[in-house]
Amino acid sequence: MSTPIRFFYRGAVQEVSNVSPTQTVLQHLREDLHCTGTKEGCAEGDCGACTVVIGSLENGQLEMKAVNACIQFTPTLDGKALFTVEDLAQGSRLHPVQQALVECHGSQCGFCTPGFAMSLWGMYLKQEENTCPSRREIDDTLSGNLCRCTGYRPIIDAARRMTELPRVDFDREALAGILRGLQREAGAIYSAHGQTFHAPRSVDELVAARAAHPQAVLLAGSTDVGLWVTKQMRELNDIIYLGHVEELKTVREQDGLLEIGAGVSLNDAYAAICARYPELAELWQRFASLPIRNAGTLGGNVANGSPIGDSMPWLIALGAAIVLRGPNGERALALEDFYLGYQQKDLQPGEFVQALRIPLPRAGVVFRTYKLAKRFDQDISAVCAAFALELDGGIVKQARIAFGGMAATPKRAALAEAALQGRAWDESAMKDAMAALAQDYAPLTDMRASNTYRMQGAQNLLRRFWLETRVENPLPAEAVNVFAPLSASLSV
Repeated sequence: MSTPIRFFYRGAVQEVSNVSPTQTVLQHLREDLHCTGTKEGCAEGDCGACTVVIGSLENGQLEMKAVNACIQFTPTLDGKALFTVEDLAQGSRLHPVQQALVECHGSQCGFCTPGFAMSLWGMYLKQEENTCPSRREIDDTLSGNLCRCTGYRPIIDAARRMTELPRVDFDREALAGILRGLQREAGAIYSAHGQTFHAPRSVDELVAARAAHPQAVLLAGSTDVGLWVTKQMRELNDIIYLGHVEELKTVREQDGLLEIGAGVSLNDAYAAICARYPELAELWQRFASLPIRNAGTLGGNVANGSPIGDSMPWLIALGAAIVLRGPNGERALALEDFYLGYQQKDLQPGEFVQALRIPLPRAGVVFRTYKLAKRFDQDISAVCAAFALELDGGIVKQARIAFGGMAATPKRAALAEAALQGRAWDESAMKDAMAALAQDYAPLTDMRASNTYRMQGAQNLLRRFWLETRVENPLPAEAVNVFAPLSASLSV
């Protein structure tokens, strides 16, 4: 028997029973609820015109996160709250976010404005009273919103101005109480139009659902699967949604490892990792956009296994393990062994990714990661590099080097690592490792970069790593940035 979808919107609980499981939230808003403030721009989570804020209970606590409505499926709203630009104004009184956009002339054609308003509202909810966000906070908040008219300066001005206007409070406790009343004790199944959406609530229910429906699509953040529908027009039959399995959303330290559940959002996962490895801070900021990081999961990024995914190189360099769960229980293996070939993974029937285990920082290990892309924000890498060296008295005791964008899978540089093993971490060793990279990889030429760019860029990133971490006179990262043109000047 099909269970209706229940979510809170516009002051009331909505109940939905006859829409396709792959109908997007954006389509439901515009076509069924006739709330047309939310716009469709790209239908792939890039432009931000469709940005909404989702309220959900995570481990009993209310979380409010901006996401892209164009790639989220309507059944994922079950048990949650949906907020759109229609929710901001109170009668004729504009919300401070809207008022600031008016005062600062942050809107011209207006098409993108609702998405900007919702991203700013998401930040507004997190700001303490009488505090102004930093420029980096503003840039990060707006990283998923594109505008063709204003040049962004007036929108950035509005982000500051909104905190100066009289505060409008949001009743978080009242919303949390409503959502508690919408929670289900057991998994639900929603069926319509020949498709079935399974929403287990526990790992055991997930194992059973996976065993019963081995061909079902596993859905986590929908930042990839959503595009299968909106861009590739694929028909999905059975879907198993992981978003209600609380056991997959835990972060814990144990036995020298940081274990991150596969259901932890990318943003929360990177926050936990950067607290231990601050060297990852820039990659965190440059990984897609905030709405994508709010929706996507680290487990989904790893399970996808894209050769240009930004998480895998540094996870491999740090020696991370992937934990798989299936009918026969758990098994763990080194992450680099999980990838067998392009889009091929070591997954046995009925298995899914349960967690990642990342070694905690150790004395003597120097670590860096770098990204080459055409844009700073929200761009797919041409090359993503990660280096981890264990040094003992200036001698390389162990080297782990991994790249994305250089092969059909995220891959370690075995020959470059061997060129460094047991040697002093000096210029000679570094140059030998740079040369060895040409034997480790045979990169392709595509729309993002030529093979020549990728190879020289990868080699120059290894040089940059040496400049920042050499035993004598290491250069700070901000000083080494002057060497970026060495790789950026090559033709793409």
